[in-house]
Amino acid sequence: MSHATNGAPLLEVRGLVKDYAVGGGLFAAKEFVHAVRGVDLDVRRGETLGVVGESGCGKSTLGRCILRLIEPTAGMVRFEGTDLASLSAAEMRRKRRFMQIIFQDPYSSLNPRMRVGAIVGEGLTIHGLARGSERRRRVVELLAKVGLHEDAYERYPHEFSGGQRQRIGIARALAVEPRFIVADEPVSALDVSIQAQIVNLLQDLQQQLDLAYLFIAHDLRVVEHISHRVAIMYLGKVVELAPSEEIYASPRHPYTRALLSAVPMPTPRGKRQRIPLAGDVPSPITPPDGCAFHPRCPHAQDVCRKQEPELVTGRRGHAVACHVFPPDPEAS
Repeated sequence: MSHATNGAPLLEVRGLVKDYAVGGGLFAAKEFVHAVRGVDLDVRRGETLGVVGESGCGKSTLGRCILRLIEPTAGMVRFEGTDLASLSAAEMRRKRRFMQIIFQDPYSSLNPRMRVGAIVGEGLTIHGLARGSERRRRVVELLAKVGLHEDAYERYPHEFSGGQRQRIGIARALAVEPRFIVADEPVSALDVSIQAQIVNLLQDLQQQLDLAYLFIAHDLRVVEHISHRVAIMYLGKVVELAPSEEIYASPRHPYTRALLSAVPMPTPRGKRQRIPLAGDVPSPITPPDGCAFHPRCPHAQDVCRKQEPELVTGRRGHAVACHVFPPDPEAS
């Protein structure tokens, strides 16, 4: 996959934290779910950054915090040089035109009482981009861009298949001419045969419109072909971040290796040694001391139980947070 253009990042995320208060009653102390725990990320123009991890690792919360659909507890999100936390609600609404989201479940994210034309055209009206016949023309154009016929304009979401509904969701996100899209597990609710079509569509649109994506998935196979770089998340933190080909060719973190070992090989002869993960993901209310992965890691050492590893960048931009398998040092 070709690399995105260089230059200043379109999006910068530094030290992003999101805690949710849970419990706390008359006699019970309030506890906190540590959903996102100090994430640093950059996304460049025209780039796709894949974010992968098991359910509950905080990746969807990360995506929503970046867009300020959920307010972060701490940290900084800068989009096109603007610190989003400094914006008023009205300013954020205007900025959000350029930062859109595609949701996981295309059925629940589309209003069943609205026709497709109204759903896709709503953003054009809100941001004052088009009205009347011009709005209709632009919506029909968008529908064609995502592979839907003009007659979809007057129909309702329930009249479409899952894959078609996701195309409607994509058209809605594109309507306001965004530069950055959070794709929150956009294919996980779809049949495997349809997943590839939607991923290919997103790639084509990226090339046509110079879009940047944060592509969230729990399946490493899905992000392999669309991502320029891949970030692996575990219990609210990024544990490995590298160019896509590096992650697949030489994964370093034991968690990444376990995830990759579960990906089916395309040929019957090509077999991977499956690396089973012991136990369940620890509770985000009480993350383990040291490395959060150590209770499930077959390579854990004493230092892993006591000291949290830093995310260190080595050769070819390959960053790893692991005491046992640190990144290869950069060539001097």
